[in-house]
Amino acid sequence: MSVAPSIAPSRQSRRELLAELAVEFAATAAEHDRSGTFPVANLDRLHRAGLIGLTVPAAYGGAEAGLSEVVEVLGTIARGDPSTTLVLAMTYIIHASCGRFEPWPAQVYGPIARSAVEEGALANGLRVEPDLGTPARGGIPATTARWTGDGWELSGHKIYSTGAPVLRWMLVWGATDPASDPAAEPAGDPADGAAGDPALDAASHGRPEPASARPRPREPRIGTFLVPADAPGIEIVRTWDHFGMRATESHDVIFNRVRLDAAAGIGLTPASRLRDPGVVDSTVASGLAAWGGLTIASIYLGVAEAARDWLIGFLHERVPSNLGRPLASLPRFQAAVGEIDVTLTTARLLVETTTREVDAGKALPTSRGSVVKSAVTNAAIDAVGKAVALIGNPGLTRANPLERHYRNVLCGRVHTPQDDAVHAAAGRALLSS
Repeated sequence: MSVAPSIAPSRQSRRELLAELAVEFAATAAEHDRSGTFPVANLDRLHRAGLIGLTVPAAYGGAEAGLSEVVEVLGTIARGDPSTTLVLAMTYIIHASCGRFEPWPAQVYGPIARSAVEEGALANGLRVEPDLGTPARGGIPATTARWTGDGWELSGHKIYSTGAPVLRWMLVWGATDPASDPAAEPAGDPADGAAGDPALDAASHGRPEPASARPRPREPRIGTFLVPADAPGIEIVRTWDHFGMRATESHDVIFNRVRLDAAAGIGLTPASRLRDPGVVDSTVASGLAAWGGLTIASIYLGVAEAARDWLIGFLHERVPSNLGRPLASLPRFQAAVGEIDVTLTTARLLVETTTREVDAGKALPTSRGSVVKSAVTNAAIDAVGKAVALIGNPGLTRANPLERHYRNVLCGRVHTPQDDAVHAAAGRALLSS
């Protein structure tokens, strides 16, 4: 299959292309919101526009775009259909991570990268589980990979798997079975001793055996398992029936003894050595946090901007009979729209400034991406909420897009990192300095 055309070369033509896609996607967004089905036709359009491989490294035929270009693409397309945009954003983050920040072996990453560029294949990380919840707050996954002698056998249950039915690649967060994992290591530090009653040696007259001499249980290794979405043993359970972002089809995915080759386990690290993202302040951690936070922020900011634009049109068209002129002519509505626009403009400037700093290689605190995500998504929610309050019942009427925008923008709160975690980390950093 031939490689899709790259994104339009000039900034002006790119903006025109993105605006055209937003209008096109908006035409079917309400239908897919009602049915809770993913707009698959949008993916073909994105592929033909050369946008799915936007963050794939140039070595694999991608555009290797920076974060500024990525948030422009996502923010504009989200005005038309944020569900499509969220699935696209997950693919962008995967390629930024696996292709640049923490490069995977070429023999493993190559097929993912080339399929994105040449076929428009999508990828996403599946991390959240029914019992554990989000791994952002710590814990070990119940999803387990057993070593079979020549590969892995993966079993587990993931929830909130964004875009599950349209993915080509699933990057599944899991743990190895230490009993079968040939590379599993004894848990903990021998100097710390082992849990339970001390072993007694008769020859030592009942004195506790030295901790270093006692056998220690082996611990699992935690990491990512690359799973082709068409592998036997995968079941998608259609559980997604959400308040907002309904067309993402973020269903449950169950893995039942899915066979994978030996190279499928990536970045496997003993559980006791997992990095704490709350204290690590490295270039890689900062870059990944910025990409994760700013891509999400740009989507919900795009939703809020679409809501503002619809509100402006509504206020021009609505002419109460007792007034005889549009609501847009009244000072109260002018001030309210102005307040909404100031909120969104400030948020937009925060996103654009931060993305330029990231692309310029400026050293930023690891928390910066999370802070911007929190500030921008809350600004977007506030702006759309004010728009709904301003016009009353029409704002909550399903026939009007504002009602859908409001449901969608509220979903910004549940994306990792959530506000309480962001605020707590900021407070700890300030009070411990």
